[in-house]
Amino acid sequence: MKHVILGTAGHIDHGKTALIKALTGVDTDRLKEEKERGITIELGFTFLDLPNGIRLGIIDVPGHEKFVKHMVAGVWGIDLVALIIAADEGVMPQTREHLDICRLLKVKKGLVVLTKMDLVDRELLEMVKEEVIDIVQNTFLKGAPILAVSSLTGEGIPQLLSTLDHLSKEIEERSSDGLFRLPIDRVFVMKGFGTVVTGTVISGTLSMGETLQVLPSGLEAKVRNLQVYNQKVEKTVAGERAAINLQGVETTAIERGDVLVRPNTLKPTQLIDAYFEYLSTASRPLKHRTKQRFHIGTTLTHASIFLLDQEELDPGEGGFVQLRLEKPVVALPQDRFVIRGSSVIQTIGGGVILNSHPEKHKRYSSSIIADLKLLKEGTSEQALHQHIHHSGMMGISLEDLLNRVEMPPDEVQRMIRQSVEKGNSLWIDQEKWKVIERGHYQGLRKLALGQLEEFHQRFPIKSGLSKEELRTKLPQEIDLKLFQTLIQDLIQSKEVVLEKDKLRLSSHHLSATDEKGLIKRVESAVLRGGLQPPSPKELSEEWIESEEEVRAIFEHLVHEGILIRIKSDFYFHRIPFENLKNELITFLKTHREITTPQFKEMTKASRKYVIPLIEYFDQIKLTLRLGDKRILRGAS
Repeated sequence: MKHVILGTAGHIDHGKTALIKALTGVDTDRLKEEKERGITIELGFTFLDLPNGIRLGIIDVPGHEKFVKHMVAGVWGIDLVALIIAADEGVMPQTREHLDICRLLKVKKGLVVLTKMDLVDRELLEMVKEEVIDIVQNTFLKGAPILAVSSLTGEGIPQLLSTLDHLSKEIEERSSDGLFRLPIDRVFVMKGFGTVVTGTVISGTLSMGETLQVLPSGLEAKVRNLQVYNQKVEKTVAGERAAINLQGVETTAIERGDVLVRPNTLKPTQLIDAYFEYLSTASRPLKHRTKQRFHIGTTLTHASIFLLDQEELDPGEGGFVQLRLEKPVVALPQDRFVIRGSSVIQTIGGGVILNSHPEKHKRYSSSIIADLKLLKEGTSEQALHQHIHHSGMMGISLEDLLNRVEMPPDEVQRMIRQSVEKGNSLWIDQEKWKVIERGHYQGLRKLALGQLEEFHQRFPIKSGLSKEELRTKLPQEIDLKLFQTLIQDLIQSKEVVLEKDKLRLSSHHLSATDEKGLIKRVESAVLRGGLQPPSPKELSEEWIESEEEVRAIFEHLVHEGILIRIKSDFYFHRIPFENLKNELITFLKTHREITTPQFKEMTKASRKYVIPLIEYFDQIKLTLRLGDKRILRGAS
């Protein structure tokens, strides 16, 4: 059975609820306060089976200006709207505002219903029709049916039913291929069942017994019971109004505006790139960083509007913006939103989401504006490739792409596979459908080869770098599987050689790195020097060798653990250093403390070496300085 959602819109007391009752026999005002005051406060819901076999879900919205936030929550995601105008009053403020909201949310089809026709004569009715034609002239309702009815007498109701039957056939049936998403519009406790939530299934399907996640909180719950239009079902699909009995979550932990999804599919966001349309009826220009009310789905929060390519927007203009939200929301590209003023609470604009998980942007960036134009005007495939490109060396998974493009998972997988087959992307993790753009991978290869080359220059006589050492020299975001693929690629291409556990460039030949035997000469010279060893500069001058080359040997011997560098140009051989360290520990255990002169006597070295040595022992936390004496750290 095809499902279509109809929403009402219009000013308070123009007969929306009475019309629904005349059509369905159901009074959608269920609250005691609504009965007492005679106005709709909360959203009301019912359904109607049309003659053509289509089930028409109906959402009744409040008309009072104080409850427009409820109205926005009700009409988000509807297929068809009935703009209700009382024939005895004509077009009123909320008539215009509700029409603006429906236009901003890109409701595609609708009709105008003139209620209370029994209260006016034909001449007045024709005047109201002319007024309606004027206000819908530049909207999606231009040329839409305008019907006059009386909910009291029933006049015009059969024609209205016939028109709804016709319009619903023209509505494209929603696909159930996408990710399951249900914005919650009601939360209540049902005796004997517990927590129940209701909402319209925006996309995907849901079956009994499944586990769901409540976003943005992340709480999980199990589907204990499932109803569609008061009938128990095993499965609900996109386009249906569903009531879901949740097991494992308290009613107090859920609120209107939360969204039900399958676990680990969608992620909340507080940063959104969008194209914003500022209504021509706005009273003043919209300035950069203005804070306003932000409506999406059934959620209401506040957003600071960052204008990305202008200082301000004049009424009737549009532009690219970044919305920075006070609290997380669930949103996808192509979702529509409404902006309402914070001081004067009225609708001032709205627009379409282009990127639901962007980085913070600098203003007036031509590249960012170009990217947003592509997301606004380009194809889904272009958007997908742009997100792969901007993921850089980190790459991007199927899960992250599904949060950035409004496409069914199967279609995204097809495009990923196609990109890999064409050579535009490479697999990082095929199980997670994670890929990296080829250009970024080539950049990573170049970076890895550059790190190996730099290492060989610094340590010409060292055999190479371990895999773990090389990985620490690459960007932190590099995936382990991508790193393993990179190493395998470099080895197979014979640009890199793996010997034992060390990686080296194939062009780096170890046999030629120490033709002069400098390694043994340096080690012997430093060992002979004992606790007064020569520096790299002194040896290079003595041997008439390049200081840079000699210093590289010193660093290599430090890397090998043969020499210990305690300060710039102060390198000690491990053997005399360890002997001194042991002698110092023995002395302190016996005498409890040592002065600098006593330490100098122990080393038999000049102050040039004594001071750096004793300070190094402080640095490695062997000794603790107390005035002009030192004790063994940790000794009582």
